[in-house]
Amino acid sequence: MKRRSKQSRAAQLWALTRGSRFYFLLAFVSVIFAVVTNYLTPQVIRITVDSVLDDKPFSLPGALLSWVESIGGREALRQNLLICAGFALLFSLLSGLFNYLSRMGIAKGCEGVIVRLRDRLFGHIQKLPYQWHSSHQTGDIIQRCTSDVDVVRNFLIDQLLEMVRTVFLIITSLFIMFSMNVPLSLIALGFMPVVILYSALFFNKIGHKFQEADETEGELTAMAQENFTGVRVVRAFGRERFEIDRFENKNQQFANMWVKLGHVMGLYWGIGDFFSCLQVMVIVVAGCFQAASGNLTDGEFLAFVAYNAMLVWPVRNFGRILSELSKTRISVGRLMEILEAKPEQDAPDAQTPPMDGDIVFRDVSFRYNETKEVLQNINITIPAGSTFGILGSTGSGKSTLMYLLDRLYELPRENGSITVGGVDVRDISLDWLRGHIGIVLQEPFLFSKTIRETISDGAATRELEAVRHCARLAAVDDTILSFAEGYDTMIGERGVTISGGQKQRVAIARMLMQDTPIKIFDDSLSAVDMETDAKIRESINRHIKGTTILIAHRITTLMNADCIAVMDKGRIVQMGTHDELIRQDGIYRRIYEAQGMDSRETGDGEEALS
Repeated sequence: MKRRSKQSRAAQLWALTRGSRFYFLLAFVSVIFAVVTNYLTPQVIRITVDSVLDDKPFSLPGALLSWVESIGGREALRQNLLICAGFALLFSLLSGLFNYLSRMGIAKGCEGVIVRLRDRLFGHIQKLPYQWHSSHQTGDIIQRCTSDVDVVRNFLIDQLLEMVRTVFLIITSLFIMFSMNVPLSLIALGFMPVVILYSALFFNKIGHKFQEADETEGELTAMAQENFTGVRVVRAFGRERFEIDRFENKNQQFANMWVKLGHVMGLYWGIGDFFSCLQVMVIVVAGCFQAASGNLTDGEFLAFVAYNAMLVWPVRNFGRILSELSKTRISVGRLMEILEAKPEQDAPDAQTPPMDGDIVFRDVSFRYNETKEVLQNINITIPAGSTFGILGSTGSGKSTLMYLLDRLYELPRENGSITVGGVDVRDISLDWLRGHIGIVLQEPFLFSKTIRETISDGAATRELEAVRHCARLAAVDDTILSFAEGYDTMIGERGVTISGGQKQRVAIARMLMQDTPIKIFDDSLSAVDMETDAKIRESINRHIKGTTILIAHRITTLMNADCIAVMDKGRIVQMGTHDELIRQDGIYRRIYEAQGMDSRETGDGEEALS
């Protein structure tokens, strides 16, 4: 299973490179040429010392040796040492050019991958079920889509190319060094298993610590996001000091975790530096003995020391790459948890039926995860074109019924059925279903846009007159016109610049603009006064067609409904018209009497529900 999971993730990552693979290939080829040209510079030094300044035979390719002979051989080069310097400069320039091409290629390739990764994450999150969102903190999701994506980006743009360079540097260095002197090469090679084994142990030790740090950062981000979102509550209850202390404690935990990580990494780098210096010292000492015994020329000694120095850094850098790979592996895993979450899906033969039929709940039972059943054997028929009211205490399951109708939560097949016009909602296309059901929640969410843009969201038209018509039906037109900029007034984030009642009325106008055949008001008049409540209901009854479902605590909001269902602890305990229910001895009459007594004072009888 783990192997299949890794293969699946590798396939997903590979798919993200589509459109950028040429740039990655350009980067990898360029970095190889950069290494080759860089490694030719010590050879120029070796040949200059041994064959130009000294009298040892030239060890050059045939074509290059013929060119040397054609310009006058060794004597010509001795008199024009700038030629040798020119070759060294040429190889340096070529190395710089190939390094530029590799960086340009990896930058373009990486940014293409990251753009596709961000787009895919955002698009996938949009398709995930509401239940998934309710079980994940917003701050943690944001942290994954920002910080974890940046970790992947940094690895691709820095460490991936460095990994290719490191592997090729090690291979090239060892090949050239063994061709020059086998004993010294074996000494240099002897240090590599020690460093690699040490780096592997470090990789295993540091991996879980990076995961803990990443998760802690997600918690820190979630805490900050939650605090900023609820800033009004913090101010209202004077909780600033408490929230500051809470954040400081979490922030200190996060800082302590990185201090521990710094300790581990510092220990690793310190021991690594010791091995690197030891390798250089051993090679220099052994090289001096080899040169003194005549087994190594002066030029070969200088070139070998240079190649050993070039070998030390890639091997030394191997641990840093593993460290970054460890962080990237954790971040990729966290991102893949999102991408592997199962999105909402239509049935294979999803239908798009007319949505103006009867709505029928038949034997519906439901629970969230392993909690107690929220709904138990619900049987309701809502005739097409009627107004249906639902009354119940908090937690009685009123809103859950509407969430199931709109498929924000999926109703298991064995837990009953919900049909519209005789078609099970589970067999209806999600886009079609939700495009024909309008919902206004008790605490509606308004995006940071102008009022005109907000009301026309999702509507077929954005003409001002149509927007104003819906605003008048929601009894908010006069209020909007009283603002300095009218319908061009910007609504702050989450609608914080307008009152709760105004926010609800704007949300109602937004839903009315969509002109859906099914309209649900989920206690969406709770923040308006009773007079405005009556105006809105009268406007809707006169001008709006279709099926209307009202969920409320106030009897006055429901009393004109064609039928009213009273819910208690997940069950339907009463059902009928207002006149029928007030004649029965039950919850509805108790609420009616309580609100009739309290209407002059509070207008709210939720206490009678408990």
